[in-house]
Amino acid sequence: MVVMILRDIIRLSFSSLVSQRLRSFLTILGIAVGIASVVLLTSIGEGVHRFTLAEFTQFGTNLIGINPGRTTTFGTSGAIINTIRPLSIADEEALKRIPGVLETVSVVQGNGPVEFFKNSRRTTILGVGPAVPKVWQMRVLKGRFLPVDDSSAPRSYVVLGSKVKEELFRENNPLGQVVRVAGERYRVIGVMESKGQMLGFDLDDAVYIPAQRAMSLFNQQSLMEIDLLYQTGLESKTIAERAKRILVSRHGTEDFTITTQEEMLKVLGSVLDILTAAVGGLGAISLLVGGVGIVTIMTIAVNERTPEIGLLRAIGADRRQILLLFIGEAVVLAAAGGLAGLVIGAGIAWLLGVFVPALPTHTPWLYALYAEILAVVIGLLAGVLPARTAAGLNPVDALRAE
Repeated sequence: MVVMILRDIIRLSFSSLVSQRLRSFLTILGIAVGIASVVLLTSIGEGVHRFTLAEFTQFGTNLIGINPGRTTTFGTSGAIINTIRPLSIADEEALKRIPGVLETVSVVQGNGPVEFFKNSRRTTILGVGPAVPKVWQMRVLKGRFLPVDDSSAPRSYVVLGSKVKEELFRENNPLGQVVRVAGERYRVIGVMESKGQMLGFDLDDAVYIPAQRAMSLFNQQSLMEIDLLYQTGLESKTIAERAKRILVSRHGTEDFTITTQEEMLKVLGSVLDILTAAVGGLGAISLLVGGVGIVTIMTIAVNERTPEIGLLRAIGADRRQILLLFIGEAVVLAAAGGLAGLVIGAGIAWLLGVFVPALPTHTPWLYALYAEILAVVIGLLAGVLPARTAAGLNPVDALRAE
């Protein structure tokens, strides 16, 4: 008996929705737009999330970065920066002796012209150590990378990024040629394999010279960063603590900042999670609009179908069955709109990924499932008030409305 009643309610719900095709379509469209907005925005947010994390970890995960100066000032005057001892090549040599540390790279960054005869390109100049290919997971396409040299007087060698090589030499072999880097003569000994961009920084549009020469070139007293590559299986906190003890003993105070890869990824991940949730929230606003649309449509339906409700009550339908009938219609509308929105949102996200590769998209199906459940819940809630109104009608009064 119960099965028959439910079957009749479902059949009546669908027949009612089909009989009012335009109204049903507009209601479904309102929900579909909301769901599609949620799916599309979260797909973009999740795509950016994954793309950024992938870009950030392309150098590997067993890295620790050390920078001069503390990240916290404890409210003291900025003048205290003048008392900070710079990070030096000697500091790097000391850190290299930490048990578990495989290699280190000192980093100095600047900008300047790189010239070969009449060809010139202004680009990023990176002063680094010889261990860059191993620490940063980069490959040399031609020649070799910077050799191990006397740190106090390294030779004038330069390694070109792939884009710089193309700009200056086209199809010619640059190895052994002399170029001017910020006005100084350097001999080309290598060309790097294309690495692409990392968080907007073009690694191919750069040249690599010895760190000590870069410090002299840019009149820097300190390294900008020292990167440590440690053995897989060791805890980053252990290596960071050892590095901290060594630098404190050399500097006399903790005037530096040590950042592990886990800390950087944790902060970055939390920021990107907030971004994904925020764009999903923006799409949810459209869902609320769709919910208001369902309330409006179902209220109009109750008013228009008052005689039908009176007839159903007259032939024995109780208030509970009338309630289920109208709630069922609202849920069907919301569920259908939700499915349509999932298809539309995922389809647009896919098309964006195909035609706009620079905009990474990835549809998080868990979010899509939540969006569909939310659509059904909105339909359920939106249908309750009109359904209660319909169930509360007096059968006699309803029939008189005929």
